[in-house]
Amino acid sequence: MRRVSEFGVATYVRNIVRALARLDDRNQYRLIGRPERLREFGDLPPNFVAIPYALAETTPRDYFHFQHIIRRHACDLVHVPHLFWVPQYMPCRYVVTVHDLLDHLYPAGGSAWKRWMQSYMTRRTIARAARILAVSNSTKSDLMRLFHVPESKIAVVYNAIDERFRCGHASAEDKQLIAERYQVNYPFLLYAGNIKPHKNIGRIIEAFAALKAELEKEDRYADLKLIIIGDELSKHPDLRRTVIKAGVQNDVRFLGFVPIDVLRIFYDAAKIFVFPSLYEGFGLPPLEAMATGTPVVTSNASSLPEVVGNAAVLVNPENVFEIMRALHRVLLDQPLRDRLKERCYQQAQRFSWDIAAQRTLKVYEQAVGSNRPLASAAD
Repeated sequence: MRRVSEFGVATYVRNIVRALARLDDRNQYRLIGRPERLREFGDLPPNFVAIPYALAETTPRDYFHFQHIIRRHACDLVHVPHLFWVPQYMPCRYVVTVHDLLDHLYPAGGSAWKRWMQSYMTRRTIARAARILAVSNSTKSDLMRLFHVPESKIAVVYNAIDERFRCGHASAEDKQLIAERYQVNYPFLLYAGNIKPHKNIGRIIEAFAALKAELEKEDRYADLKLIIIGDELSKHPDLRRTVIKAGVQNDVRFLGFVPIDVLRIFYDAAKIFVFPSLYEGFGLPPLEAMATGTPVVTSNASSLPEVVGNAAVLVNPENVFEIMRALHRVLLDQPLRDRLKERCYQQAQRFSWDIAAQRTLKVYEQAVGSNRPLASAAD
C-alpha cells in the first residue's frame, strides 16, 4: 500500500479499499503499508487486517520481507495498485492496476539503459500478472499496442472521484475561506493537477493570455485570473518565463498544493475548469470539477473523451487558439454553460467506487481460478 494520502494513485487505493470493505465480508484482506498510511483508512471491518511495513521500496531486504509477509498470511492473491513497485519474485499470483503508460509514451529523459530497464521491468510485471486492471479503455488500448497484452487478460475498471467532491455546492462560508486564506475574490479559470510537461500548462497560460486580450477588446471580465493548483512556480522556471513572455504575470497565480476540502471549494467557485492534457490514463480532475457543476474544457486526446463524454468541450491540446476560443465560448455563452452543468452532474454519477469494487472482486476470482472460492486477497 503506497501513497495513500496523496492524489492520483492514492485516491484509487484509498477509495477501492473502502468500497471493498463495504461490499465484501467473506474474503480476508491484508493491507500492507506504512503505519501512518494505514491509519488514514479509518475503521475497517474485521476481515481487513492492517500489517505495518516500514522498509524502503527498492532494497533486496524489502523484497524478501514482503515475500515473508505474503507467505506467513497464506495469501492467494496480491493486488499491486500501480506499476511503480512490484516485487520480482512474488510467492503467489498477483493482479496489477495500470493507471497510465506515461513513462513509455512520454519518457522524462535519463540514460538509454535506464529507459530500457524500465521497459523491461514493465514487460516482466505485465507478463507475470494473472490479470491486469486498466482504468480506461484508452489505457487498455495502450497496453495492447505497446506491450502486446492479450485483450482477454485486461479488465477495464474505471476510477471514480473521492466522495468529498460530492458534498454539494460551496457555502458562503467556504468561499469566504478562500477569500481570506488565499485572497481569491475575483472570477477565475482553474487548473488543478501535476505540473509536468504532458499536462500542457504552458499552452494553458498562452491561451489565457490570448483570452484576456480578446476580453479586453469586448470590455468584459477585466479582473479574470487563472489559478493553477499544483507544484510551486519556483520549481518550474520555464513556466515563470511563459507567464512573463505572455504578459500575464499579474493575472496568473500558482497556489501550490491545497487539501481536498479546499480544492472542492475552488472547483465550485471556478468559472471554467481547463485541462487540455496531452495524455491521461484516466483523468480524475475534470470529473471532480464536473461533480460541482463547473463547466470543463479539456483535451480530445487519450482517455479524456471517454471520461467526460458529452459533458465537456473538447479541444485539440496542441492548438492554443482552439483552447482560447473554447474558453471564450464557455465563459460567455450562458445556454451552453447551463447545458454543460446539467450534463456534468449526470456524467460524474456514471463513475462509482462501489461499481469499481464489484468489478475488481470479479477480477480477483478470475485470477485465482473460477473453479474454487477466493480464500484471501492482499492489497
